[in-house]
Amino acid sequence: MKADVDAARRTAPDRVGVICQALRRAIIERALAPGDRLPEDALGERFGVSRTIARHALGQLGSEGLVELRRNRIAVVATPSWDEARDLFDVRAGLERLVVKRLAGRLTRAQVAELEEGIERERQAKGGPEPISIRLATEFHIRLAEMTGSPVLIRYVSEIAYRCCLTLALFSRPHSSDCAVSEHLEIVAALAGGDADRATALMDHHLDAVAGRALLSEATAKPRNIMDVLAPYALDAAPSKGGRGGR
Repeated sequence: MKADVDAARRTAPDRVGVICQALRRAIIERALAPGDRLPEDALGERFGVSRTIARHALGQLGSEGLVELRRNRIAVVATPSWDEARDLFDVRAGLERLVVKRLAGRLTRAQVAELEEGIERERQAKGGPEPISIRLATEFHIRLAEMTGSPVLIRYVSEIAYRCCLTLALFSRPHSSDCAVSEHLEIVAALAGGDADRATALMDHHLDAVAGRALLSEATAKPRNIMDVLAPYALDAAPSKGGRGGR
């Protein structure tokens, strides 16, 4: 009996993490739009968990600024304001300056290769759905933060990058992914060469260009069925025969 209780306690946080990861992807890929409602019962049913676990996942995303928690346990995808959008990108630029200064001249060959492989995936996504390109580009920045080994930078860069994705979903115009790919390659080259000043200047220019695409007019979101939207993400998050799934 005690073993079953201990297993349940370990499983609940794991499932919360899996649901959070799936919802983050759905938000980044614009399957979920700002203002979309996230009912606990629908999430529980779609991911095969209790409402309590779904509520914990929403609470975690609420602390990250991706979800707004309203009265009567109503949760919706957050909607950044126009003023907040500019602040988000300003804060992000400051954080990522710290990241590149920390990494310049310190990346291993394996880390450089890993970053270049990620950029190659960005290149291969060219011509496909734009939200996929945005997700891959966001993952590049988060991976840079992870390579610093700093829990503070990892946490805050991840959260601010995800929230910037919400801004892109609201305000951005269509754009080519070519710029992001070439700029990411230049940043990695500067980091590998130990040129902190150049890496910082490249990152500032890159994020300023992203912000320039984002701070435009608001798009109108169409109503959607939450169960249908989350179906592929729940499938990815489902446990496999060899262990837990999800991305």
